[in-house]
Amino acid sequence: MRFTHKDLAEGHWRDLSLSEQLGNIGSEVSRARKWKEKDDKIFEGACERALELFDLTLSDPRWKGRYREIARAREVFCDAVSGGKEYGSSFEDLEKYFYPFAFNARKHAI
Repeated sequence: MRFTHKDLAEGHWRDLSLSEQLGNIGSEVSRARKWKEKDDKIFEGACERALELFDLTLSDPRWKGRYREIARAREVFCDAVSGGKEYGSSFEDLEKYFYPFAFNARKHAI
């Protein structure tokens, strides 16, 4: 498998807290929202990176008790990418979900 985030896939991702991991996923979600109607190539890249980060998070054994939540967020993201046809998901709603994680990670980094 070819990873976009090679250093993260090689183990650095597991050095990050859950808030940092989900905050990074949220950054890709925001990037996807921003480029959805503007540039297909950038949009698709952001979606691929978000899915890769979701999968790296799901492979982190520390979050065993949160797998269902993380997998559901991934599923909702996929729904938003496809236009919200199944659940009515939107990138804006996903950003609201991910923002507190990014805020918490940033707060603890200072």
